[in-house]
Amino acid sequence: MMRAVLGAALGLSLVATGCGRGDDPEVTRRGGLCGDPGLAGSVSGYLPGEVAGCGVERAVRLEVVHGVRLSQPATLDCPTARAVGKWVRRSAKPEVRRMGGELTGLRVPAHYVCRARNHQSGARISEHGRGRAIDIAALQLRDGTEISVLEDWGNGQKGRILRRLHGQACGTFGTVLGPESDAHHRDHFHFDTARHRGGPYCR
Repeated sequence: MMRAVLGAALGLSLVATGCGRGDDPEVTRRGGLCGDPGLAGSVSGYLPGEVAGCGVERAVRLEVVHGVRLSQPATLDCPTARAVGKWVRRSAKPEVRRMGGELTGLRVPAHYVCRARNHQSGARISEHGRGRAIDIAALQLRDGTEISVLEDWGNGQKGRILRRLHGQACGTFGTVLGPESDAHHRDHFHFDTARHRGGPYCR
C-alpha cells in the first residue's frame, strides 16, 4: 500500500514540474524551463517544419518571464527563451520601474511561424521558422498603461524607454530590429538569436 502511495505521489510531482519521461533534460533541469527558474511554460519537444529549413529541435512554450506574462505562449528554442528572460530581468523590468511603474505583460504578435523573411517570396527562411525569434509590440503595466512601439516610439518618456530597451537588447539577441529599420517593423521589435559574422545586427 505504501509503495502505491509513493508511486502516485512521484507521478503527480513529475506532472507538476513538467519533467516526465518524455521530456528533454536540457529544458527541464534546475527546476525551471530551459534551466532558468524565472521562466514558466511547458516543453513541446521536437517540432517538425512544414517545409525544409523550418522546425525546432527542442521547442518550449514560454508563458511567463520573471513574473511578466506574455499575451500568448511563445514557441521558442531554449537559447531564445533564455535571452528573453535576460532582457526582461536586466532591462525591461528595471526601465519600467524607474518610471514608477511595474511591468506585468508583453504583447507578443508573433513567435514561431514557418515563413520566409518579411513574408517575401523566395527569401530565406525567417528565424521565426526556427524558433529563434519573438516579436514584441508593447509593454503592459499593472495600472493598465501600455507602452506601444507603434504609438510611442519617439514620443516623450515612453519613447525614451522604448529606445533604451531596443538598445539594451543588442548583444543579448543577435538581431534587433525596430521602427527605424524598415517598414516591416514599424509596430514592433523583432528579436532573434541568429549569430552574424560581424557581431550583433541592430537597427
